[in-house]
Amino acid sequence: YTIGDPLSPTSKGTSWRLDDEKLVYPFYEKVLKAGGGTATICIHKGLLPADYEKSWPGVWETAAVGDLPKAAKDWPKINFVIYHTALRAFLEAPDPELAEFEKTGYIRWSTDVAKCVSEQGLKNVYAEIGTSFANSAVANPRFAAAFVGQLVNMMGADNVLWGTDSVWYGSPQWQIEAMRRLEIPDDMMKKQGWKTQLGAPDSKVKNKIFGMNSARLYKYDVRAEYEPMTRDH
Repeated sequence: YTIGDPLSPTSKGTSWRLDDEKLVYPFYEKVLKAGGGTATICIHKGLLPADYEKSWPGVWETAAVGDLPKAAKDWPKINFVIYHTALRAFLEAPDPELAEFEKTGYIRWSTDVAKCVSEQGLKNVYAEIGTSFANSAVANPRFAAAFVGQLVNMMGADNVLWGTDSVWYGSPQWQIEAMRRLEIPDDMMKKQGWKTQLGAPDSKVKNKIFGMNSARLYKYDVRAEYEPMTRDH
């Protein structure tokens, strides 16, 4: 949590940046050493109230992704997984964010995550959809399509990861079904100039998002036979 305590605007003293060379870069060195030369780090970003500039003064910037490009560029052997894809909107209908997207093609701050790959070529940046998809899949499916569609088309399907935050939302089956059914409207595809659709329920793109990408990151052989789990590990 770069923002410190995500439930307290008074956490200014505990917030930090991914590109802090003095504070965080020594940590990157240690995780690379422990990981044999590669590592995957998951970072909570986004999910702030609409009045974030007023309610989180001097802190909210660390929930955005201005610190991501330099860190990802300086540490190419580290995979930076951005939880919730840094979407600003939280516990509210995403209607205003959709209106902004329809007008400008920009979604705060998830578009900035996508640009790390599309504009800066940082293939070690990954977008995990988590709460951002959960909050929009039912409340505003068109926004969900814009959110996921932009990631797939700007970053490539290989850099989008499934997540549900099911610890908060209960069984994730409804989210799984929502993603299986999700399609990008034709008018959105045309207006944005996108080429990649999400496809059928079991399409290659959706299967990558659901698990194949994470399996690659965490070196999980999907074809291997594993012993059944009999307890929590």
